[in-house]
Amino acid sequence: MAERNIVVEKAGYLPAFRREIELVERKGLGHPDSLIDGIMEEISRELSKEYLKEFGKILHHNVDKGQICGGGTEVDFGGGIFTKPIYILLSGRATSEFDGKKIPVQHIAIETAKKYLGSIVQGLDVESDVEVESRISMGSAELASLFSGTSIPLANDTSFGTGFAPFDDVEKIVLNTERYLNSAEYKTAHPEVGEDIKVMGLRQNNRIKLTVAVALISKHVEGIDQYVEYKERIKNDILKLAEKITDMEVEVYVNAADDIEKKLVYITLTGTSVEMGDDGSVGRGNRVNGLITPFRGMSLEAAAGKNPVNHVGKIYSVLATRMADEITEEHEEIEDITITLLSQIGKQIDQPSIASAMVVAKDLDAIKDKIAYSIDKNLEEITELTNKIVFGKIPVF
Repeated sequence: MAERNIVVEKAGYLPAFRREIELVERKGLGHPDSLIDGIMEEISRELSKEYLKEFGKILHHNVDKGQICGGGTEVDFGGGIFTKPIYILLSGRATSEFDGKKIPVQHIAIETAKKYLGSIVQGLDVESDVEVESRISMGSAELASLFSGTSIPLANDTSFGTGFAPFDDVEKIVLNTERYLNSAEYKTAHPEVGEDIKVMGLRQNNRIKLTVAVALISKHVEGIDQYVEYKERIKNDILKLAEKITDMEVEVYVNAADDIEKKLVYITLTGTSVEMGDDGSVGRGNRVNGLITPFRGMSLEAAAGKNPVNHVGKIYSVLATRMADEITEEHEEIEDITITLLSQIGKQIDQPSIASAMVVAKDLDAIKDKIAYSIDKNLEEITELTNKIVFGKIPVF
C-alpha cells in the first residue's frame, strides 16, 4: 500500500478562543434548514438499509437536494389553524432497480420524510398539514461505477472535508443550549417550547451574548403575560446552563424581535416557523459537528443525504471531525487542531491527495509523529464509518 500523504504542521493562525471576536451559530432540529437536512439524511439511511437487506451492499444514491416550502397559519394565544399546507420536495438520485429487482425508492422516501417530520415536530399533523412530493430519479452510471471494483470505494468527487477540535466555551454553550431546550426532558416539563430553536453566540473578549429564537406553541400560551413569563424562564434556564460551562459573563436575549406592548411575539401553531412561510434547503444549516463556525476551518459541503460509501464531501467531513476529537482527547497539550482531507475523483478514499493537520501546541515536535499515526490509522479504517452513519451512530448536522 502506498504511503499516505500526511502533513502535520504548526498552525499559522490565532485560535478562535484567543481572538477578540468570535461567532458561533446552531440551527435547532426544528429549524427549516435542519428539518430538510434531517429528512434527506434519514432517507439516505433508510435506502441504505433497504439495499443492504435486499442485496447485501449499499447501492449508489445521493438524495441531498431537498426543499421545504413554508405553509401558512393563523395563530393567536390559545391556538390557530393552517391556511396553507407545508410543501416538501424530495430530490436527488437513487438506484431504483438492480439485478432485475425494483426498489420502491419513492415510497421509502415519502414515508420516511413523513415519519421523520412527525417525530421531530410534535405539534404537527403530518397527514393533514404537509404535502410531500418525491422527484428522486436514477443516478449517473459513471458515478455508480465508482462503488465497485475494489475493496476500498473510489472517491466520487475531488472535494475536501474539514474538522477541528476542541470546542471552546462559546461553541459548547451554543450547542448545548439548543440540545437542552430540545431535550425530551425539557419538552416534557415545558411543552410550550417548540422545536424551532436558533442560537447565535457572540463572544467579545470575555463576554458572551446569546441571541436565542424559540418558537412557542400557541395552545400552551394563554396570553401575553404568560408568554413573558415563559420567555423569562427560558432565559434563566439558559443562564444556569451557561454557568456550568464557562466563567465568562453571559447575556441571553430570547425572541429579541418581540414587541410586547403590541403583542407581536413569536408564537406558532406547531413549534416551527415552517408553518408560516419560512423555507429550508439542504446544506444551509449546521456542519457535521452541529455548528456553524465562521471563525474556524469549515467546509461548505452539504453532508445530509449524500451516500455514506464514497461521497468524500460527507465522509471526509465526518472523518476529519472525528480525527480532531480523538487526537485532542489523546493529547491534552493541543490547544487547537484543524484537519483537512482532500480527495481526487476515482482514487481510493483511504488515499487522500493530502491529509493536513494544522496544530496549536506548545511542543508540537514531541507529538507530531503520534498525530500523523492517528490520522493514518483512521484513514486505514475509513470504511467503518459507513455503517456508523447508516445506523445513526454519527450525526451529520
